[in-house]
Amino acid sequence: MNILITTKLPREGFTEMANHYVIMPEKHKFTPEEFLALIPEADFIISTFDYKITREMIMAGTNLKAIINFGVGFNNVDLKAAGERNLIVTNTPLPVIEPTAEHAFTLMLAVSHRVAELDRRMRMPNSDIEFGVMMNLGVAIYGKTLGIIGMGNIGKSVARRASACGMKILYNKRHRLTPEEEKEYNATFVEVDELLRNSDYVSLHCPYTPETHHIIDEQAFLKMKDGAILINTARGACVDEAALVRALQSRKLFGAGLDVYEFEPKLTPELYTLDNVVLSPHIGTGTIDARIEMCHNCCRNIQYFLDGKYEKMDRVN
Repeated sequence: MNILITTKLPREGFTEMANHYVIMPEKHKFTPEEFLALIPEADFIISTFDYKITREMIMAGTNLKAIINFGVGFNNVDLKAAGERNLIVTNTPLPVIEPTAEHAFTLMLAVSHRVAELDRRMRMPNSDIEFGVMMNLGVAIYGKTLGIIGMGNIGKSVARRASACGMKILYNKRHRLTPEEEKEYNATFVEVDELLRNSDYVSLHCPYTPETHHIIDEQAFLKMKDGAILINTARGACVDEAALVRALQSRKLFGAGLDVYEFEPKLTPELYTLDNVVLSPHIGTGTIDARIEMCHNCCRNIQYFLDGKYEKMDRVN
């Protein structure tokens, strides 16, 4: 079997595929032209979440049996074209849970304790940082209320960390958790408006859909507590970025921690000028451990296909 990979990934993640021919770029990524030249011989392609798999590519893959997407998201794949070719498309939902939850919690702490802002100021020539009992104060997370919008696997993992740190948990989800799950995560279901009004922190873990587009907008910010903190490791367009900038500039929000952006990879320019926002370049799953496990997950999906165990695949279509 020929397995064509769009992007250079850790070789140690593909030990299960030793009996197959794995084609991977030597540098960062294949260009679209290079990929199109190689795809006719591919039985499987492994596409990373930042690489567009177009209709043209899918139709050129005359030997393709499945598209194995590296990432929990799959909006980089033309699913309509894949469906026309009767191709299974898979993703890797499990390896991303813990690293994304860790990163959301990292952003929460970094914003609360002003870590990035104070680090920058201390490194500046002629730094204006003053040491003192009432200088450079942040806010504590202990005893505060965390509102989680999207209580899936990642939201649950964030709730587990927050509960261990003494936070109260409110959540909203399309389908409410069972009473046993609510007890396990010490979480209370509320409608979104109530969550916004009563949360000191709001963390987004919902999928991007027409319903969640700008779920946090101007009106949402008005409902939030003065001095609240917003964390977004979900999808950028869940937040109206222009409204977020205004809420940060006016200090309606104490701060925000962002890993995703409405017009990614471009950012609203004002975000670069604000000290009360912590920015990271979409690295929620960005640990070497997670990348290797995502490779293993892709290999398992291929093996399940070869074994005819389609019900075990992480299918998205």
